[in-house]
Amino acid sequence: MKLSVLDQSVISKGDSAGETLRKTVELAQITEDLGYTRFWVAEHHNTNGIAGSSPEVLISHIASRTRKIRVGSGGVLLPQYSPYKVAENFKVLEALFPNRIDAGLGRSPGGSATTRLALTDGLRKSQNEFPRQVKDLQGFFKNDLPGDHPYQQVKAYPEVSGSPELWLLGITHRGARLAAENGTAFTYGHFITPVNGKRALEQYYREFQPSPLLDKPKANVCVFVVCAETQEKAEELALSQDLWLLRVEKGMDTRIPSLEEARNTPLTVSDRSKIIENRKRMIIGTPEKIRNAILKLSEVYSTEEFMIINNLYSFEDKVNTYTLLADALL
Repeated sequence: MKLSVLDQSVISKGDSAGETLRKTVELAQITEDLGYTRFWVAEHHNTNGIAGSSPEVLISHIASRTRKIRVGSGGVLLPQYSPYKVAENFKVLEALFPNRIDAGLGRSPGGSATTRLALTDGLRKSQNEFPRQVKDLQGFFKNDLPGDHPYQQVKAYPEVSGSPELWLLGITHRGARLAAENGTAFTYGHFITPVNGKRALEQYYREFQPSPLLDKPKANVCVFVVCAETQEKAEELALSQDLWLLRVEKGMDTRIPSLEEARNTPLTVSDRSKIIENRKRMIIGTPEKIRNAILKLSEVYSTEEFMIINNLYSFEDKVNTYTLLADALL
């Protein structure tokens, strides 16, 4: 079994953005020592409670403060950007940290329509261009765009001996199909929706086409996990994440509330129903329970790598989840 990390650098109430980013770096160092395979950071915009708005900058800093763990994006929101510039960014990272960089790509708009326009400097770009952009990015990584491509003579530098691993992030069979057709690795977001995962992974493995960047399929699954020494403790710790998710979905404060605030916040019947639904995206419990659940998901998804995400209020409790999981599964 391989375990990896997705950290969104969500700010706990009372912390600053700087403190949150320093904790992200510390978590990367701790999980590297625990034997985790890769550490990814996310990209969010116009969101007051998330410090990670520039994954490329954060990747460089984390990679410089670690030794061997792979570091990457989960993911760069390609529809807002130029594939050429993304290729340059990740080639610089690959030159600095050879064989340690993952370029994870997402199709998400990254925010409201106005936020997207701010990202593109007013240019209205269609998300339907994403498949073409993925092909262009692969071409720039290898500098082998087709002869009739309008940018065929434009090369992405610096020259590097290897290439970042290219991953597509998805939550449907359509995302899996795109990854398979283009011969990229694929990450399924179980933590966003667990409903489509089995179909998506089956389609990815069945339709995978080798590419110059990847000769055989490679997939992992990202899941919310809250782990503690007892079931009761894990359930309690998850309360702050429950309320955080509820508020994110309502467009409210996106900072993580304390356990005390989570316990004392009045909830409507609709709120409680939504929390129950959201918990289907999570595994909450003791190391033994988490181990058994992940082993079962490994059979369902036909993968031996899971990316673990949790957005708990306390950094110490977050670290404890990753430590207990490493002891149970690595």
